[in-house]
Order: sequence, then structure tokens, then C-alpha cells
Amino acid sequence: MKNKHSEFPHLLDPLDLGFITLKNRILMGSMHTGLEEEKDGFHRMAVYYAARAQGGVGLIVTGGVAPNRSGWVAPFSLRLAKSSQVKEHRTITDAVHESGGKICMQILHAGRYGYHPLCVAPTAIKAPMNRFKPRALSGRRVRSTINDYIRCASLAMEAGYDGVEIMGSEGYLINQFIAKKTNLREDEWGGDFVSRIRFALEIVKGVRKAVGEKCIIIYRLSMLDLVKNGSTWDEIVLLAKEIEKAGATIINTGIGWHEARIPTIATMVPRAGFAWVTKRLMGEVKVPLVTTNRINMPHVAEAVLADGSADMVSMARPFLADPDWTKKAKDGRVDEINTCIGCNQACLDHIFSRKTATCLVNPRACNETTKVFVKTGVQKRVAVVGAGPAGLSCAVTAAARGHKVILFEASMKIGGQFRLARMIPGKDEFEETLRYYSRQLKLHKVEVKRNTSPAPSELKGFDEIVISSGVKPRAITIKGGEKDCVSLYSDVLSGEKSVGSRVAIIGAGGIGFDMAAFLLHDQGGPETVEDFMAQWGVDMSYAEAGGLGAPHKDKPAREIYLLQRKKTKPGAGLGKTTGWIHRSLLKKNGVKILNGVEYLAVNDKGLLINHFGKEMQLEVDDIVVCAGQVSVLDLKNELDKEKMEYHLIGGALKAGELDAKRAIAQGMEVADQI
Repeated sequence: MKNKHSEFPHLLDPLDLGFITLKNRILMGSMHTGLEEEKDGFHRMAVYYAARAQGGVGLIVTGGVAPNRSGWVAPFSLRLAKSSQVKEHRTITDAVHESGGKICMQILHAGRYGYHPLCVAPTAIKAPMNRFKPRALSGRRVRSTINDYIRCASLAMEAGYDGVEIMGSEGYLINQFIAKKTNLREDEWGGDFVSRIRFALEIVKGVRKAVGEKCIIIYRLSMLDLVKNGSTWDEIVLLAKEIEKAGATIINTGIGWHEARIPTIATMVPRAGFAWVTKRLMGEVKVPLVTTNRINMPHVAEAVLADGSADMVSMARPFLADPDWTKKAKDGRVDEINTCIGCNQACLDHIFSRKTATCLVNPRACNETTKVFVKTGVQKRVAVVGAGPAGLSCAVTAAARGHKVILFEASMKIGGQFRLARMIPGKDEFEETLRYYSRQLKLHKVEVKRNTSPAPSELKGFDEIVISSGVKPRAITIKGGEKDCVSLYSDVLSGEKSVGSRVAIIGAGGIGFDMAAFLLHDQGGPETVEDFMAQWGVDMSYAEAGGLGAPHKDKPAREIYLLQRKKTKPGAGLGKTTGWIHRSLLKKNGVKILNGVEYLAVNDKGLLINHFGKEMQLEVDDIVVCAGQVSVLDLKNELDKEKMEYHLIGGALKAGELDAKRAIAQGMEVADQI
């Protein structure tokens, strides 16, 4: 029976699986964190997962665990293949169960996505982002791989897990068997669809037989491949029904292969943008269906469940951002949730750089044992000057630890560069971070003095001074640069200045790409799920295999040149997992990107440049300068004269690109030390 007294009755409703009941409809989805490869990784994972269990999540799924060596995502990735490895996993399951939670282990065989020379696949076809070509599995090796899955699941039960999730989506091995794109076999494991799904069904049947009836088996089914020669909708329905017959307890939604050229989890994807896919399958099977992707707040999850799109919701990154997400929703403290903004900067970008994941808005994520929150024994008076991301992080953390904090802000509004960033199409989630910090300032009784720039004399009574005065745009010296048609990016994003229909952007770093996206869309990004799917070529009618259609092209709001002085590739510093999206967006909209540019003059016709030895006149109405930032150090210089001690964080310490990840982490770290 649903909790009628809750704001989220569907979300917090228990889910009876027959042999076990989940306390709510919230699944913490699988996500590799990098802790799996750390020296003390099992202890750190135990603390990490236990914190989310204490936070009230209904069911946790671990990051992927390989059933054999060829299934590694990368060399020496986590594997469960023999009894001697069980004891370490007990560390995790014991911690989660003691915290009142339930946990399943995901079994993931990377197939041709394995970044190592041992990788295998149904057919020897190299993945586009992998330099290693896989070996085709022989019939005997197919059978032994199925047995490896079964053994892995049995060992997981021995280790105390409540069940397993069998990863059958995102283009990994099982998905590679299912799709025509990667399965060209002519034996019993290839050919028609019934033969291609045999591998998946044999695994699920074998696992169910080995683990018994009182074990959760989640099957992650790719419901939208988003690649050519992917599955048709009729094939997906057939597979779901056969997976149910084979013994799955729950079917989870998988969206898109890793090689798909359509954003699926980045911040520009509308909230719950792919719930419609799961909804299409509702009623076709009797087992609970889980929907996923860009569900980050309770009201979004509640709406998805209330309109019948799914029986359960999966979220991964939101639990990096806030381990107490569920508890806060249950207690009516939604405004205290530290919301995932879908940036990928500290989670997926870290993983693809072989670093341990964490979270831009929550640097303690995956660092629970190394960045421990400790209440102070001695209260100090702390002055934090500047209410950008670094200052907000520092002020809130210091106050939560028990210090008396006063936060000074030169303008009337908090947020600093975040206030500008939230204006970029697809980055409106930054507003959630400002909402979170506003609430935390009140909750921890931080006194905020707005429109105030304190002099050194006003700071002499404080025990600790933290300067987080941020950055200001770097101006550019060019003949004619004083003309009214030349604007700094901050003036355009803030709305202080408007620009015409033809624009040259000076600077092709992250800010330049963001500015191009901003100027392409006068009304912001796609407003609805349907608009987004049309823009990126996702066919919601599913007429074609893989769900691919022709991208809809609107006429861009402006003609844009994006210019870079360096001869290196423009956008080289963009995020590893999102950079391709930004480059693709600009290409789709006809933005002309030039590197190796020398800026000669601003004249009546626009901007005169030298491009690799050739003079070019760009006939534009306006020039927007995105040439980086410089630190605002007025107060630092004044304190130096007075020989007063201080801490320097965020943009005041290092300007460079707008790096909120670094700023928020530094703010927290300094607050932990004082």
C-alpha cells in the first residue's frame, strides 16, 4: 500500500518481489568508481555503499564485475571467478546489510569494449573507440563463457549478495551477441534473432538454476541501441518476454551503446528523457521494469512512476552527489538534496582517465575514508570572501563543522561564475546547485553580507580568512578593441549586452564552445523530450532498427565563427565523455571553427584576421571575447600589505578555465583543515 502521507507515494512504495521486499522503488544503478582497482578498494567500497544504504535506497547494484579475464573492461579490473575472491566481497555485503540495505552485484563482460589484448566478441569486429581488435569466440569458448557467468553468480551469492544484475546492454558482450551489427556468426549463436539471443537466455537460465528461486536476478536489457543494425522494437519485446521466462526477477532499461553518437546521460538530456522507452514495454511482461537516465530529483522520479512509465527508477550519479537522497525525499527535505547536474566531470571523465571517480558537487563521494567529515572541537570565527562555488563550498562546510562563518559577496547574488554557466543551454541544472547552497547557508546559520567587499580592517577580528574572490574575464588587446561591438563573455551571458546575427567568438576553449551554444539558441536548448529526440535523430516511433532517425535541423539563430589563436585542435580541453557532444552540436549548426588565428583589427566590417598567413575579413556584427580569465586579487594584495594571513581558493588561486570541480573541492578541503 502506498504511503499516502508522503509527497512521493509511488516512489516510496515498497516493491514485493515474492521472496523479498524492497523498501521503496529506488535502485542505485551500477557505476564503475575506480575503487574496484584501488589497493584498499574493498574497504572503501564497503564504506561508500554502506553510506547509500544508510541513506535509504531500496536496492544497490555494484559496478561491473567480470566473470573471467577476457571480460575485463581494462587489465586487472575486478573479477569474481574463484572461491578465494569471495571473502573480499563479504566486506561489502556485510557493510550494506548492517546498514539496512540490499545489494546486487553486476556481472559485466566487456566483450569487444575490453581495452586489452585478451578481449573477445561474437565476431572479430573492432569497436570504434578501442585499439584492440577482439578475437571471435569459438563455439567451445561461448559455452565456457556462459559457465563463467553462472559460476560468477554462484560466487556472488556465496559472498552474501542479494542477487546479481546481468549486464545485457550498452554494447557489452551480451548485447554484441544480440545485435546484427556485431554478430555475423553462422553457427547456433548467430543468424536470426532467436539464435542471436540464445547466448543471453542460456546465461539467465543457467544463473537461475544455479542460485535458486530466492535470488534477485536483474537483466539489463538494451531497449534503445541507438546504433545502425541494432534491435528492432519487436525484437526487444520478444527478448524481454524470453528473459522473463528464463527466470529474471526484474528487467532494467539500458539506453544506447557507448559508441552511439547521441547524448544519453549528459546534462543537456531532458530529465527522464528516455522514460518513454521503458513505458513502451510496460504491460508486455509481468516482472517489474526499471527506467533510467537523467532522473535526478524526487518529483521527477515520482512523475515517472505515477504516469506508468516504470515500476522502479534507477539512478547512479545522483547517489554520488548525495548519499542521503532517499532519506531527504522521505523526510520532506527535498530542498536539501545536493542534485546531480549531469556534468560527468568528476565521475565518468575520471574513470576514462583511469582516476577514481568522485563528484563535482560532492568531493567526498568515493573519498569517504580519506576525506572524512569531522566536527570541530574549537569553534573559530571564519571570514569567507566571495560567494562563488569555492566560497560557498568552504562557508557551508566550515559552518557544518561548527565554526561561526560570515560570507562576504561583492554583488547582491551568490553563485559567481555558476550564475553565468547556468545560462548555457543544457546547463540549467546549475540552478539546483545554487538552490542547494542557499538552503545550506540558512541551515547552518552562515551570515551572508551581500554587496559587500570587506577591507583588511574589517577582517582583523577573524581567526581564519578565506579569499575566494574568483575570476574576471581576460580582455584582449587588439586594434579597434574598444568598439562597442566587442563584448566580454560575462556581459553577454548576464544579458547586459546583446549581439547581432553574425558573431565571431575569440577563444575556443570550454567557454568559447559554451558561448557558441548559447548564441545558437535564442530560446535556450530543446524544451521538450520530443524536441531533443528530434534534434539528435532518435525515432520515438521506433520505425527503424536501433531507434535511429534523421536529425531535425532548425535554422541556427546566428552565423558564428569560433576562433582560436593556438594551432592545436579546438576544444582539446573539453570533457572526455562530453567533448564530442559539444563539437557535434556546433558542427550540426554550421559553426565555422578556425585555429591558428592572428587577430589583426576590429573594423567597420567586423574582424580582420590572419589565418595561416592569409588575411581574412570576417563580416560580423559583434565580437565576443572568451579568452580565459584572470584572478581577482585586490583583497589578497591588500592583506599582503597588512601582513595578514589567509587561505586562497578557487579562481583566486588559479584562474584558467572555469573549473567548478577544483573550486568546490578546494573550498571543502580548506574548511576541513581550519
